[in-house]
Amino acid sequence: MMLVMMRLLLVVAVAAAAVEEEERATYIVHMAKSAMPAEYGDDHGLWYGASLRSVSAGKMLYSYDTVMHGFSARLTEREASDMAAMDGVLAVNPETRYELHTTRTPEFLGIAEGGGMFPQSGTAADVVVGVLDTGVWPESKSYDDAGLGEVPSWWKGECMAGTAFNSSACNRKLVGARFFNRGYEAATGPMDTSRESRSPRDDDGHGTHTSSTAAGAAVTDASLFGFASGTARGMAPKARVAVYKVCWLGGCFSSDILAGMDAAVADGCSVLSLSLGGGAADYARDSVAIGAFAAMEQNVLVSCSAGNAGPGTSTLSNVAPWITTVGAGTLDRDFPAYVSLGNGKNYTGVSLYAGKALPTAPLPIIYAGNASNSTAGNICMPGTLMPEKVAGKIVVCDRGVSARVQKGFVVRDAGGAGMVLSNTAANGEELVADAHLLPAAGVGAKEGTAIKAYVASDPNPTATIVVAGTQVDVRPSPVVAAFSSRGPNMLTPEILKPDIIAPGVNILAAWTGKAGPTGLAADTRRVGFNIISGTSMSCPHVSGLAALLRSAHQDWSPAAVRSALMTTAYSTYTGAAGSLLDAATGSPATPFDYGAGHVDPARAADPGLVYDLGTSDYVDFLCALKYTPTMIAAVSRSRSYGCAENNTYSVANLNYPSFSVAYTTANGQADQDAGATTTVTHRRTLTNVGSAGTYTVDTVAMPGVTVAVEPTELAFTSVGEKKRYTVSFTAKSQPSGTAGFGRLVWSDGKHSVASPIAFTWT
Repeated sequence: MMLVMMRLLLVVAVAAAAVEEEERATYIVHMAKSAMPAEYGDDHGLWYGASLRSVSAGKMLYSYDTVMHGFSARLTEREASDMAAMDGVLAVNPETRYELHTTRTPEFLGIAEGGGMFPQSGTAADVVVGVLDTGVWPESKSYDDAGLGEVPSWWKGECMAGTAFNSSACNRKLVGARFFNRGYEAATGPMDTSRESRSPRDDDGHGTHTSSTAAGAAVTDASLFGFASGTARGMAPKARVAVYKVCWLGGCFSSDILAGMDAAVADGCSVLSLSLGGGAADYARDSVAIGAFAAMEQNVLVSCSAGNAGPGTSTLSNVAPWITTVGAGTLDRDFPAYVSLGNGKNYTGVSLYAGKALPTAPLPIIYAGNASNSTAGNICMPGTLMPEKVAGKIVVCDRGVSARVQKGFVVRDAGGAGMVLSNTAANGEELVADAHLLPAAGVGAKEGTAIKAYVASDPNPTATIVVAGTQVDVRPSPVVAAFSSRGPNMLTPEILKPDIIAPGVNILAAWTGKAGPTGLAADTRRVGFNIISGTSMSCPHVSGLAALLRSAHQDWSPAAVRSALMTTAYSTYTGAAGSLLDAATGSPATPFDYGAGHVDPARAADPGLVYDLGTSDYVDFLCALKYTPTMIAAVSRSRSYGCAENNTYSVANLNYPSFSVAYTTANGQADQDAGATTTVTHRRTLTNVGSAGTYTVDTVAMPGVTVAVEPTELAFTSVGEKKRYTVSFTAKSQPSGTAGFGRLVWSDGKHSVASPIAFTWT
């Protein structure tokens, strides 16, 4: 009997061991190199092995000591948890399965395998994306024309020759390249041709990055120093690209911009992408808005960046309702770097540094404000650091005023060994990775405060920095970028802007051969691809997606394309409750931050219904703004448009895919005390672009607001059929400055046509 029991126990033990082995997975263990106990000497491999054996009998796969410090091993979930709690362990991350695919945004947006959703080529479906920016680096593989047919016969573009740029630089992918510099030189004098090219050549990198993001060809083995490696491709890899260089070292001048837009529309571009702006000027004085109006009239969609002035309120650019205004969000990819302090505390930041690592032993760390006689010393402005105080040390610099990477140059030139770049309250916890030229890590405001507190309290503070490579499947994602400009729309409060957000943080795309990845003159490195951030990066994502939609739906107007992108966008996380978060605060974001939400191109290809708009609708909008005939002509370029004296115009009747309800508290506190209510009515028209179906409406509004829709059901029997409805918003008086939000959704069970609602009181 005893023998039987022993055999049974042995079988159970073996089975348990087998189950445990089956449950093992590979984990990457990041170690603080400087935390190794002295007993191991200089042999980190011994330390890694001992650390592993202390928690597991699992197998070590690799020991790392260059791109990162640590090891990979097969661990159970519990062993991984135990490992993460050990001294000297910075992070324990599950291994991610990598495939050669993209800059990651197509996969993140759900179109990595989207060939079935959108036509990829063909004369009838050909789309040219015109990018108005700093030019192009035509030698980049992102402009390879392999697999593309002949340039469409209707294309009228030109490949202008100039400095270091031949007319033969264009091909079936890069179908046009022009430059416009007259306004620039008129304003600033003759350009310095030793610093910039009088041609479409991109000396800056920005234009190459944006155009390849929109419609770059697939390029395998792309990365920045090994970060974000994979296959880089634009949103519409089979679309054509035409570049219009309108931005120079001295800026982008409106006369050049308008000339570029003019040429782009005449050449035959279907989409224009402008990652530039200059505040929210009146439409009649805004050159971009004026050019965009003309483009819209000729069936060209114009996509513009919202601006990088966030997280402040009412910081938007490009708010005209005939422009698609794009804010920025994050990806599910990060580039972690760890700051390990002498007190045993570790903090996570980001970095794209790829040079020689810091010494094994921890280094002294000092706050820049204590190593300078300047009031700007804490932000590491040029010439403010005292070499005798920073030599050989890690320097903590505060973010602000000067470029993030330039602060690293200042530290390096003063003899510093490394840098911790601390966010301030204005940037919150948002982390933007940079290709620093010395070991450096950017950290959030909370982490920066903690690091500076340690430096101030310890008589001999020390630290080290470990750059850990690329991490994917980061959650939560997306979050609204702190720098992304926000509403409300101060020019026309009744139009909710931005319209949508798209990936704009740490985006990998093609780069110029004329400048280093930091863009600074002292950076002599040259790369084929670079990782940068901004609404400049989110705008071409939407431009490329618009090209895909225009290719798939050639009869859709620019407004229909924008509507499809907006009404199918998402504003909550999949499988989790709650709104998209704001990187600046860590709190839920609002439609003033993300508009309709984050783009979802797979759904946008089949939106069901769209809110369409044309020239006459926008003219009526200008009439509602009390524009004079002269002002309307300034926008529309024609005096044939006017406002009828017997018509009643209302901004609320513009057939926009979102709602912004602006209340005025006429009598202030008296109205509030009396419980006064106000009703604002909006009228909308929906056009069926899908199958027949019956849609019912559902609404959500902030407390104190009643939403009434008439009718509550719309039945469509054919494509192109239009149905009208009205929606009334009745609200009690609120203090001036109050804001709230809601949502209106039409659904037939298959499609959800969603519109954000913003309520404001002034």
